[in-house]
Amino acid sequence: MSSESPDDGFSLGLDEPPQPAQPPADASGQPYRVLARKYRPRTFAELIGQEAMVRTLGNAIKRDRIAHAFLLTGVRGVGKTSTARLIAKALNCIGPDGQGGPTIDPCNVCEPCRAIGEGRHIDVIEMDAASNTGVDDVREIIEAVRYSAVSARYKVYIVDEVHMLSKNAFNALLKTLEEPPPHVKFLFATTEVNKVPVTVLSRCQRFDLRRIPAERLAAHFAHVAREEQVEVEEEALALISRAAEGSARDGLSILDQAIAHGSGNVSADQVREMLGLSDRGAVRGLLGLLLAGDAQGALAALRDQYDLGVEPAALIRSLLEAVHGITRAKVGGPRDPAQSDEEREAYADWSDRLSYPILHRLWQLLLKGLDDVARAPSPVEAAEMALLRLIHASTLPDPGELAAKLAGGAPVTIAAATPAAAPAAPSGDVASFPALIERLEDAGKMIVAQRLRDEASLVRFAPPEIVFHMPGANDDFLRELKDALKQAGLGTIAPELTDVPGDPTLREAQIQAEQDERQDVLNSPMVKAAFEAFPDAELAGYTAGDRTH
Repeated sequence: MSSESPDDGFSLGLDEPPQPAQPPADASGQPYRVLARKYRPRTFAELIGQEAMVRTLGNAIKRDRIAHAFLLTGVRGVGKTSTARLIAKALNCIGPDGQGGPTIDPCNVCEPCRAIGEGRHIDVIEMDAASNTGVDDVREIIEAVRYSAVSARYKVYIVDEVHMLSKNAFNALLKTLEEPPPHVKFLFATTEVNKVPVTVLSRCQRFDLRRIPAERLAAHFAHVAREEQVEVEEEALALISRAAEGSARDGLSILDQAIAHGSGNVSADQVREMLGLSDRGAVRGLLGLLLAGDAQGALAALRDQYDLGVEPAALIRSLLEAVHGITRAKVGGPRDPAQSDEEREAYADWSDRLSYPILHRLWQLLLKGLDDVARAPSPVEAAEMALLRLIHASTLPDPGELAAKLAGGAPVTIAAATPAAAPAAPSGDVASFPALIERLEDAGKMIVAQRLRDEASLVRFAPPEIVFHMPGANDDFLRELKDALKQAGLGTIAPELTDVPGDPTLREAQIQAEQDERQDVLNSPMVKAAFEAFPDAELAGYTAGDRTH
């Protein structure tokens, strides 16, 4: 019987040893490296966001004032270990011609530079303190520092996460750290500098590596995307930069994942889906429902996002981000690159309509809701309760108004909710313009009510006719006001705009009342006597309706 040829498709390959599995390779035949390793800085010029530290090191090297020990601290991913390796290169670089000395611009061509960059230089020893915490590990270093470097100018010890060393290990290192041989340099890196003993800190030159600004990260990630020949939307880069929280490594890891998720093209929607972020349009819609007092609509919107896979905590954080964005727009903050044009316009509109007290109250209520969601056994139920609390608590009167009412003797009734209690039917009659605004607030129409309180100058109040002057208001606002009045049970009232100014706005009247009351306090005999006795005294901590200060 003739033997089968190995190429005929029937060979079992019994004479061939099994081939080990090979790691995936890129087009150049090299195994794939994640972006965080591939784009690790090779020079100080590539180290983004740490210009002050680089300047200090450069001056020290030029003047031959190189410390014997450095401590690099900062949050994860800002470049502590990479900086330590760059310092080791800078101290040991000999230049392309082999005649160079220490430099802030290592050549990356000479053998010391290449060996340090590849992690194989015999005189640059890296140690992870998390897995070498004991005094015996430090004793090995102490014994080895007595010997000169084999081939480098300096023997360099890089100790990562140095705060993990034990107390005895730190104590054993102190004497050597204070007076090391001239050929030895220590480079320590840590994320928790508060755990490093003061005795060690005092023997090191400390550099605090800063969080990298989101704008710098976005520019860096855009450069990486171009190098990788990947199309990434500007908004997607902004989202990744924000999620990185100042860490270049974290951001590159997210970008790596986004490229795989998007199959070569990365959009903002893909990044939101990958990170579990809620759609910004949906968040704005939910915030609008909350401000309008639409409880059923808000709960339905929450459930829609939850069914799409958005975590309740992420949704509350998105609402917090929206309130923060509105507040920044109100104070005229700089442009956020992560915001779309539609989002920026919506925030600008809300910032005109919402007062600072309302925004601060929304922020505090959402913070409390985020804490409840994190603690609750059912996060989605906790989120629902947080949104309902926000709807109802946000319509409560301002504490200053309550104090003014109490000071003026106005009755303030707080009705206890009982199972048998039935909601009162709304009446079409209101006795005053402030009462009309309160009815709108009770109906959850906070934006319209706030604009009337802050901007409306009343000319005539004779229901059903109400005439007021309001700069900037137009027919759209008038239609919105009529709809709000209908929902508040005041549909018979017909508001009209006029160009003739009327009474001061309620906000202006409130400010004037507070100023008058403050002046009354200053004019009282007791306060005058106090100022005569203490000429440098000031009336501080006083608010309208408060006579206790």
